[in-house]
Amino acid sequence: MPSQSLETALGEVRELLLDPARLVRAVAAGRRHGQQPSVIRAEFRPVTLKAGPRMQVVTSDGVRPYTRNAEWGAEAAAVVDALLTEPFGNWHVETAEARLQLRVTKKGDAQVHRSAQAQTVRPSLEHDRDPGHLIGPDDPLFGALGGSAAKRRQVDSFLRILADAVEPGGQAAGKALRMVDLGCGNAYLSFAAYRFLTQKGIDAEMVGVDVREDQRERNTRLASQLGWADQVRFVRAAIADADVRFADQASARDGVDIVMALHACDTATDEALARAVEWRARTILAAPCCHHDIARQLRGLRTPPPYGMLTEYPIVRERFADTLTDALRATLLRLHGYSVDVVEFIEAKHTPRNTLIRARRTGLLPPAGLRDDYDRLVSDWGVTPCLAALLPPLP
Repeated sequence: MPSQSLETALGEVRELLLDPARLVRAVAAGRRHGQQPSVIRAEFRPVTLKAGPRMQVVTSDGVRPYTRNAEWGAEAAAVVDALLTEPFGNWHVETAEARLQLRVTKKGDAQVHRSAQAQTVRPSLEHDRDPGHLIGPDDPLFGALGGSAAKRRQVDSFLRILADAVEPGGQAAGKALRMVDLGCGNAYLSFAAYRFLTQKGIDAEMVGVDVREDQRERNTRLASQLGWADQVRFVRAAIADADVRFADQASARDGVDIVMALHACDTATDEALARAVEWRARTILAAPCCHHDIARQLRGLRTPPPYGMLTEYPIVRERFADTLTDALRATLLRLHGYSVDVVEFIEAKHTPRNTLIRARRTGLLPPAGLRDDYDRLVSDWGVTPCLAALLPPLP
């Protein structure tokens, strides 16, 4: 792909962003060689509010989003111009009729790919509308997978978080987005994630890992029936020692874009997080299930004063164990170079196991004092997190 002037390419991006009649959605993400933007991601789309049409701009620092609704005209232009000066490595712009993907090279030039937009219906601009389904209930995928409406709601909620984690245009030309689903079970999430991303025009490859051979055989048959055998594959292995390889035989040890683990039970979640860190995964999305390990340790330990009320009553102790486990997991990921957020990915009425650990690899040093705070917490409570034993020793 020939290079062109970055200034010229960004001028084209600016023109598309500031045209409310054409813009559908745009995302800026990644970073240029040797530079770091002040935010890791910016997303633009037109919306209609009670106050009238606006450009909605959502920026994220990797922990929480910040939303601004700018009036079209001078205000929107000022917001766009400020973000165009940020050293983002990739821009992805969708209009009603076309897509533009811009990647900044190491030399500071722009490689631009333009393609026709498959989407013919412009999304509603209503800001408060029902978000609907990311994959329609009548999609052939669900005919093959089955599953209840409740299951589809859980997966749909997970996919919305996955959508925020994916950087459109962030992959190098000819390189698929590499994903691993650890403890995939019946692979509902594996298939849905692949389907969702390919609908968005993202070239993706998925490897599902599960310890059961019957699940591997079933999932492989389904992948073949759906025509995805080359892109969605399954291996039988324990999470802790799975040898994950992609279609070109590259090992996960050479790098993975996204590692997912939906409801891996108890310490299986720790094993999934440890493998993700080992593979230097760019993004980790893990929804834990059960927290027996720390709960068991708390039952056999003397509670440090003055916190006896947290462990005196069994139900309170169990819930506290859930919270302590995930707090320690999040902190360990931060100590190993990730920015971390812990969120609800679906309302509790659909499943009580609705916590999601969302982590993005930054490679930056953790905040000063975090290691001391972690050491003091585990020492005071006398607990040994499973994840700590699975990760490399902290320096």
